[in-house]
Amino acid sequence: MAAAARHSTLDFLLGATADCNAVLKALQPIFQEQGMTETVHNWEDHGYLVTYIKKNGSFANLRIHPHGLVLVDLQSYNDDMKGREEVDQLLNKVEERMKELIHGNIKRVKRLPAILRGGVIDRYWPTADGRLVEYDIDEVVYDEDSPFQNIKILHSKQFGNILILSGDVNLAESDLAYTQAIMGSGKEDYTGKEVLILGGGDGGILYEIVKLKPKMVTMVEIDQMVIDGCKKHMRKTCGDVLDNLKGDCYQVLIEDCIPVLKRYAKEGRMFDYVINDLTAVPISTSPEEDSTWEFLRLILDLSMKVLKQDGKYFTQGNCINLTDALTLYEEQLSRLYCPVEFSKEIVCVPSYMELWVFYTIWKKQTDI
Repeated sequence: MAAAARHSTLDFLLGATADCNAVLKALQPIFQEQGMTETVHNWEDHGYLVTYIKKNGSFANLRIHPHGLVLVDLQSYNDDMKGREEVDQLLNKVEERMKELIHGNIKRVKRLPAILRGGVIDRYWPTADGRLVEYDIDEVVYDEDSPFQNIKILHSKQFGNILILSGDVNLAESDLAYTQAIMGSGKEDYTGKEVLILGGGDGGILYEIVKLKPKMVTMVEIDQMVIDGCKKHMRKTCGDVLDNLKGDCYQVLIEDCIPVLKRYAKEGRMFDYVINDLTAVPISTSPEEDSTWEFLRLILDLSMKVLKQDGKYFTQGNCINLTDALTLYEEQLSRLYCPVEFSKEIVCVPSYMELWVFYTIWKKQTDI
């Protein structure tokens, strides 16, 4: 198996415009000492782009911008300790030479941790608002494709096993805060109540609710493979509740929730609580997202039809930074078949590495 590529960066933000030619001449010997072949691209008013290529396939790009930005990108394929030390030594020499050349007129020097590209273990997952996070993933526990999605369970040193569905971080064993928030943050009495869970294939919500002595919990999850993966590898989250699809006070239906909701609405079946753990609020309003908004409105309308007049509907929203998406979601609530009111709570979910918004929705009480 080919070694993964390590992408190292070193940035200099200067306090004044750069003498591009002087910077190039100062740094050239460092790369030439490594036996690297040099190619120089010169744009009159736009500085230099210099590439250095080593016989082993490693290469470096040196970009010198006249306005005072000097960037070094180095890609290597030696992931052993010796290879990493060689890269560090080269970047140390570049940094030292730049400081000698510029004489204290450097506003900022930034060297980021190396990005590992093409490795067996993928440690990089974006936040909901598009920031890149490197997780401390050290093992691929489970990786399968179901008819509906890709299912990964990766082990993190600090968060435990993390469930990732089609590239979206769903839940880690550390994330009890998520489960508690989507259940009402400990403010609800589930004793003797009828509860409907939409999605929730990781089993976390079901596991926590059955402890609270409900009358019956019905969980509707479309993907059996999510349940199979989680009951084996997410035991800290689901306990033994997914070992059987029926228990004394719960049942798990492996079905699409839309026809189930329609069936319950037609039968007149009502619930004290409906918990939607299906999907986050869409982050885009572009045409390809229309179907997602329609799906959410359909779920909301059908859920209201099976929710008792004094019942509550819980769902996740999205990351707190996505204010436009959250506002659009709240606008959808005014378009339902019945008037509703809502409140929201902001919770820190450990493995998300961002604050997350949760909604409580209920039918508006009308004066008789």
